[in-house]
Amino acid sequence: MSVGKTRKLLDVARFSRSPLCHFQHRSVYTHSQLPETHKMLYKSVRDFSEAELKPLASKFDREHLYPGDQIKKMGELGLMAVEVPEDLGGTGLDYLAYAIATEEISRGCASAGVIMSVNNSLYLGPILKFGTQKQKEKFITPFTTGQRVGCFALSEPGNGSDAGAASTTARKQDKGYILNGTKAWITNGYESEATVVFATTDKNKKHRGISAFLVSKPTKGLELGKKEDKLGIRGSSTCSLIFEDCSVPEENVLGELGMGFKIAMMTLDAGRIGIASQALGIAQASLDCAVDYASKRIAFGSPILKLQAIQAKIADMALKVESARLLTWRAAHLKDTKQPFTKEAAMAKLAASEAATFCSHQAIQVLGGMGYVSDMPAERHYRDARITEIYEGTSEIQRLVIASNIAKEYGL
Repeated sequence: MSVGKTRKLLDVARFSRSPLCHFQHRSVYTHSQLPETHKMLYKSVRDFSEAELKPLASKFDREHLYPGDQIKKMGELGLMAVEVPEDLGGTGLDYLAYAIATEEISRGCASAGVIMSVNNSLYLGPILKFGTQKQKEKFITPFTTGQRVGCFALSEPGNGSDAGAASTTARKQDKGYILNGTKAWITNGYESEATVVFATTDKNKKHRGISAFLVSKPTKGLELGKKEDKLGIRGSSTCSLIFEDCSVPEENVLGELGMGFKIAMMTLDAGRIGIASQALGIAQASLDCAVDYASKRIAFGSPILKLQAIQAKIADMALKVESARLLTWRAAHLKDTKQPFTKEAAMAKLAASEAATFCSHQAIQVLGGMGYVSDMPAERHYRDARITEIYEGTSEIQRLVIASNIAKEYGL
């Protein structure tokens, strides 16, 4: 176990005195089974989220504000580079720790959760696995503190889930490559200072002709499209990256030429654990909100939590949350122990994202009219939840991934 950032994060857990709301002890039985380090991490991040994110989440959402100060504080705690080794500036913890932390951050603010997830999983992850030592020192270490964040540029306006149909091209020149094309739906697009970009280097090889590149931002030939006005996670920016004769040095090729599709698919496998964790945070926040309201709202002389109709909703919500959490932790454990986890990551992402949309919907039903107004966080959770079934592979894609892996297990 590393020290440094890890020690600081755990020391915060040991000595935290921040007040917790009435329902902050939820999931105690689930988390009581964790190793001691992970229990302390859970408490530390939970306290931080409660104090620093939850009170401001509605403001970030309403005003489309990037939570820059909070992201820097998360970086100071080591949350922006959880799996990165300490010698590169990271925290040196495992993916289970990352999943736990991402859930708790997202419970307080889903926008902060996706910013954290993209930097950890999609940006730092592939560089850590495929990068040279020089690339790691340049593109990882400065991005571990929260002062800088990165992004991941795979999707395009015309390819959606067909990652092998990249129309962005990288043409070889004497000292590197010239990139041309447009990448769409890029989270952290405006705030990021570097990106992992996927472009076609050999059209004849189809998906085997895609390569990955590291591109600093800003750089000549790279422009940003407009910020998208989104339904949810409005504290994070989403835009297009437009490459017009953008020169990238040959030393910025990530991995080997033609490995881009493989790098993208492996990165998305891990990234789905992060999005599952974000979705879990939204689902848990929705459940917390529903239980809190139902325990205080009086009807027919008693709290509505005593009504069987409300109890059935709460039970169904809790079941989906706990089931999805265990699937997510299982996928993280498989990754940590270097076992195949593609199917399990897809299952976790599917279950958690559908739990988020279900729980946020049911929370509004429990709150009734109060759930439909922005005075309560339920409507924000409802909007934030919807994207978790879309990005990093839609629910339909997750089902295809699960089914294809099951077919392989049966030898079909």
